[in-house]
Amino acid sequence: MVYKVIGLMSGSSLDGLDIAHVQLEEVRGKWSCELLHGECIPYSDKWLQDLRYAKDQHVGDFLKLNTAYGRYLGTAVNAFIEKHELAHQVHFIASHGHTVFHEPEHNTTCQIGDGATIAAVTGLPVISDLRAMDVALGGQGAPIVPIGDKLLFGDYDYLLNIGGIANITVRKGEEVLAFDVCPANQILNTLAEKEGKTMDEGGAMAARGGLIGDVLDELNNADYYKLPAPKSLSNEMARDLVFPKLLESDHNIYDLLHTVTVHIAKQIAIAVKQHPHGKDSANLLVTGGGAFNTFLIMQLEKALAPLNVHVQVPDAGLVKYKEAIVMALIGALRWREEENVLSSVTGATRDSVGGAIWLGK
Repeated sequence: MVYKVIGLMSGSSLDGLDIAHVQLEEVRGKWSCELLHGECIPYSDKWLQDLRYAKDQHVGDFLKLNTAYGRYLGTAVNAFIEKHELAHQVHFIASHGHTVFHEPEHNTTCQIGDGATIAAVTGLPVISDLRAMDVALGGQGAPIVPIGDKLLFGDYDYLLNIGGIANITVRKGEEVLAFDVCPANQILNTLAEKEGKTMDEGGAMAARGGLIGDVLDELNNADYYKLPAPKSLSNEMARDLVFPKLLESDHNIYDLLHTVTVHIAKQIAIAVKQHPHGKDSANLLVTGGGAFNTFLIMQLEKALAPLNVHVQVPDAGLVKYKEAIVMALIGALRWREEENVLSSVTGATRDSVGGAIWLGK
């Protein structure tokens, strides 16, 4: 069976809306994918502010923001379809939305971007609210990408995504474990903004800095790192974990960037060491915006070398759009009423079929 799907993803780093037009094919239980078109649409300053502070809105304003963002997503999809001449070539849309509230300990999560509005604007079926069922079943609702790691990227022992938050999937045969490792691009970007830049491109500023030992020790001693998997970080938790220690510091920004980059690499290496591969050597696939951070990748290779784990950065299309591709897969599984969220990853009471379906016509 072949599905042509548009996957939508907006991550915690707020670098933009990822749109991926994906062809998915299932043959006797084996899935494959091809990225047909991909685009990242940067957010305007207003959308950056609205999304960053959405949870601080009053109820009425929050609900209006949810539908306004849904209209924004639908309009962006329509423009994408027109630009790439995709009329009648999309079966449905799978939209992650943007996470603005996440407290799985209270069985609550919210990704704004109203699915009904997207369906109304595009006239296409829409699958949204992908995390809600897992959270209702007592799961973390995160990470949900490991279903894609299992079905689409089974050749790798470890799969790492470095976005606003770094998360990792560990494969051991048919078993899959995944969890959020540590804050990543959201803190690197915030520090870079203090130098008038949107990001530390290629890690150039971090490479010019030096290591601040006491700050590194303080970051590495955070209580979150002592928790066993499954575990997840909300955007607010991630900020609380590292922002006060860094943003209130008098240290040079370049030194702080260097120290945080080393910290990220170290925490990833610790996560890998806690789940050994048991082989002569293993491979780790790196995607997400952090894969373009040359200095971070260099620090990661250095930290993983003693564990005989080789870092692999794939082509730019997969680096940029892997999460949107997996959203498309999650949508296809939901369309087929098949399990698309793994309880072994999230800690829910069972695997689940997550996502609400909105029919555009």
